[in-house]
Amino acid sequence: MFKGFDRTAPAFFAELAVEMNKRWFDANKQRYQDQWVAPMTELFADVAKGLAKPYGKLKLGAPKIMRIYRDVRFSKDKAPYKTHIAGMPLYMHIGLEEEYVGAGTYFFEDNRLVRWRKLVAADKTGKPLAALVGKLRKAGYSAGGHDDYKKVPKPYAAEHPRAEFLKMKGLTAGYPTMPKGLLHKAALVDWMVEHGKAVAPLVLWLATRDGNKQHKFDGRTV
Repeated sequence: MFKGFDRTAPAFFAELAVEMNKRWFDANKQRYQDQWVAPMTELFADVAKGLAKPYGKLKLGAPKIMRIYRDVRFSKDKAPYKTHIAGMPLYMHIGLEEEYVGAGTYFFEDNRLVRWRKLVAADKTGKPLAALVGKLRKAGYSAGGHDDYKKVPKPYAAEHPRAEFLKMKGLTAGYPTMPKGLLHKAALVDWMVEHGKAVAPLVLWLATRDGNKQHKFDGRTV
């Protein structure tokens, strides 16, 4: 059962950013496991239970924590470790740069992108989606795409009423800013469940309208 992240836990990432070497990380790996991996696993397990009913047949799956090791093969930045922790179901990352919790599809694979555009362009499916996104935005969620195309793709008209959606490469809904101090409290579970229920219609729309039973976030099944 999740009880909150330890109040000293954020110091780990601050120190890692300065050290950024294998010797230091190996010496502090258990600290990372105890202060971040274990509680985040508990957090996701509790959240998944709380969202079992609103997500219905869309199973959120077992908690999964992403690797802290960076893939530096094609990056100019050769720092070996990430200065945040991230995991799912639904998506959350916490670290030096920011705290983010959200859900949706970060990017559409090629076959899904074609179907997405057809669904968005058609009034029958596109209008309800636009209304859903509008409702979430009004409620304080940052619903939108990421690194979207600058122009509406052909054969769709540039002035299409849902041009914004046609240019999207993915669609996610970020939760409102996390209340200060909540990270260290058991009540974080309730906060995540509450917002998870609010974004459920969007997640379910994405998961059930593209003919793919697996919903993907950030290129991973969640």
